[in-house]
Amino acid sequence: MKKFSKAISLGNPTFPGALTVEALAQTGAVALLSMPEFKGKTAYFGGIKKARYRRMVRPGDQLRLEVTLDRLRGPIGTGKGIVWVGDKKATTAELTFIIGD
Repeated sequence: MKKFSKAISLGNPTFPGALTVEALAQTGAVALLSMPEFKGKTAYFGGIKKARYRRMVRPGDQLRLEVTLDRLRGPIGTGKGIVWVGDKKATTAELTFIIGD
């Protein structure tokens, strides 16, 4: 049987970076849908730009999610998100959202 490298073994668990971006997208969707003009609508995740994974997130880490909505034109909006672990950035990304019925 082949052994796995230490980075992916069960002895070195990490939280997948893609899930941190998903968490930012969910946070952005909540921010958009809390606006009165989008009440009753659906937010869709439209895209990711410049995602950067700056540090590993480990089980037990407490994440703080920040999303700022920068631009909104019609049903399409963009924003920037940061995942913090303590006072250090773990993930940053530019996000695109689409509002549908």
